Amino acid sequence: MSAVAVVTDSTAYLPADLVERHRLTVVPLQIAIGGAVRDEDDLTTAEAARALKEWQPVTTSRPAPERFAHAYKAAAGGGAREIVSVHLSAAMSGTVEAARMAAEEAPVPVHVVDSGTIGLGLGFAALSAAAAALRGEDAAGAVAAAQRRADESRSLFYVDTLEHLRRGGRIGAAANLLGSALMVKPLLGIDQGKIAPLEKVRTSSRALARLTELAVAEAGDRPVDLGVQHLAAEGRAETLAARLRERIPNVEDIYLGEVGPVIGAHVGPGMLGVVVAPQLPR
Repeated sequence: MSAVAVVTDSTAYLPADLVERHRLTVVPLQIAIGGAVRDEDDLTTAEAARALKEWQPVTTSRPAPERFAHAYKAAAGGGAREIVSVHLSAAMSGTVEAARMAAEEAPVPVHVVDSGTIGLGLGFAALSAAAAALRGEDAAGAVAAAQRRADESRSLFYVDTLEHLRRGGRIGAAANLLGSALMVKPLLGIDQGKIAPLEKVRTSSRALARLTELAVAEAGDRPVDLGVQHLAAEGRAETLAARLRERIPNVEDIYLGEVGPVIGAHVGPGMLGVVVAPQLPR
């Protein structure tokens, strides 16, 4: 094991092979459907999407500090002398707070990073921290890599309805769109750790086109990694990924997948998003 271990949480939604290759530890958030609480990784996205479509009560919660304490103890027991713990925006979740509470009692120093973002925006930051650690950099280097990747990445997404964000209390500045006509489709982004409105379009097909245009403009001619995520919208996500690969000249890696139940509970079925993550110089 590297002298620096990297921990993240389940809302990074990284493919299992990347988690294993980068020696990441993933701590799950929790989700409750109809009062039954389960770890996010014990619930399928299809189950969550079905509950949301049926408007069942769905709530999410941070991991208990004890879950982080166990992860930190295991990393130290495996030989880590320091730990970098990278998590979703503190403005959206108490996960960072729980990690910091556990860090106070950890057997080795723990550096908790608020990524200020969610989904693969967080995932790319965690991967950058892990890559730095595997190259032999110290904890400060891994923290700097995570923070820079998070700061330079851009998350853009579309939702079929704002109702799930409203119910979950995560709507933020996008609340000013609630009075819009029913046929208006909102495009949203992450700004200073919170969900913020970008544009309003009339149709889902126009939303897909605008997501493409915005991502292409954001990427420019820089080497970038891309994340395309969706909830119960696989066909549209595949179309978006294909368009981005055609139009962005310097795509290094592109990851296509479905978000998990925790983020899905807040965005609802039909969500489509893209993360543009410029690669860091080495």
